[in-house]
Amino acid sequence: MAYENELAIAQKAVIAAAKLCETVRREMVPEAMEKADKSPVTVADYGSQAIICKALSESFPHDPVVGEEDAAELKLPAMGDRLQQVTQFVQGVIGTVTPEDVTQWIDHGNGAPANRFWTLDPIDGTKGFLRGDQYAIALALIEDGDLKVGILGCPALDLGYGSTGLLFTAVRGQGTLMQPIAGGEAKPVQVVQPGDSERLRFVESVEASHGNQAEQEAVAQAVGITQASVRMDSQAKYGAVAAGEAALYLRLPSPKYPDYREKIWDHAAGAIVVEEAGGTVTDMYGKPLDFYTAAKMHDNRGVVVSNGIIHDAVMSALQGN
Repeated sequence: MAYENELAIAQKAVIAAAKLCETVRREMVPEAMEKADKSPVTVADYGSQAIICKALSESFPHDPVVGEEDAAELKLPAMGDRLQQVTQFVQGVIGTVTPEDVTQWIDHGNGAPANRFWTLDPIDGTKGFLRGDQYAIALALIEDGDLKVGILGCPALDLGYGSTGLLFTAVRGQGTLMQPIAGGEAKPVQVVQPGDSERLRFVESVEASHGNQAEQEAVAQAVGITQASVRMDSQAKYGAVAAGEAALYLRLPSPKYPDYREKIWDHAAGAIVVEEAGGTVTDMYGKPLDFYTAAKMHDNRGVVVSNGIIHDAVMSALQGN
């Protein structure tokens, strides 16, 4: 099977990172630090990136990793106690390590896009993580300009399947599987099919600033979705679409931030998970998302994720708005 080794190593790393994140949520009140761009970051963000980058650097030393975090602030003398906290949580999952090991692994995620590279969001939806809601650990392999492998760990997601904590894995051309993070049978998933009116709903971000909620609602109604949106943090929304629990995920540009461009780690893993489940992912103009040129998708505006069947209707509705 193509990419079998990559999938196995990445999946094991994401599961280990999920264990760390859930331990942080259980054992300490997750306290956010503020990065230079005013976005929050926690001990779990750093620990998750350290664990995954360690695994990737050891197994695929020549593959760059384009990750969200870096260890610059953790290395400051004033952050010594926080670095020690991160180190202790990493030790709890993988064994004895030093603070220097941890910062080195985190900074392995400071790579740049190449012919073959990984992109990582160690906690997508940090605000959801802090609230005790949804978040995701998102890892994807890009090679020759295309998504090849995607692993999406959603530790707080259940989707009514009786197991909280779901792992989605996808390999290009091989479909998408879903299984409990805690272990269990992996089952193929498929996007919602025509006639399934109960699941003809759409998901969007909890944070109003992450999109244009008025336009998103109008577009959803225009394509026949009458149910109110389900608001959910993180790429867990991609998991909901891939598993057939929603037909549409819209993230349209916020009028407050007209120059904002999406980052590849916020969408890459989710995109292949949905596509391999039979769905379609584009920007708001129908263009494929550019995951391989830079860390930001400069030539794309907005994100539209659907079961594929309604995608053309969504595009038509968007052009009419």
